Amino acid sequence: MTVVNLIFIFGAKYLSLLVILFAFFWFLNQPRVRKKESLILICICLPLIFVAAVVASHIYYNPRPFVAQQVKSLIAHKPDNGFPSHHVLLVSSLSAIIFIFSKRLGFFLWALTLLVGFSRVYVGVHHVSDIVGSILISVSIVSLTYFLYPKRGKPYAEK
Repeated sequence: MTVVNLIFIFGAKYLSLLVILFAFFWFLNQPRVRKKESLILICICLPLIFVAAVVASHIYYNPRPFVAQQVKSLIAHKPDNGFPSHHVLLVSSLSAIIFIFSKRLGFFLWALTLLVGFSRVYVGVHHVSDIVGSILISVSIVSLTYFLYPKRGKPYAEK
């Protein structure tokens, strides 16, 4: 197995955990008011994103590349519906929420999110459409929630 393959296997399987850790430590270092604001947004968005993903997976079935094109994937996975990518769905949701509060960390997390998505495609467990669909679902829900949820006091974003 090549070094490149090992890097993308790591990206496909474990890089999402790094995004979760960054989000967790970011949350712990926020002032009380920002913790409350971000927690409210997280508690509204994540369930909505999950429901939207379940609905989308019933509307659109996309067999995984190793099933559809009979290619060998670099990691083991069940031959179920690949749409949307749950790994990318979670990390793009966290990236979108944190981007509202911290542009710098948000951009960094989005870069990691794209790397997770690319890795999932590279190892053969998702199509590009699965990744794009996951990002669209999470960004749409987070954006709608952000614009529709009444903000109390100061705006979310850092100055």
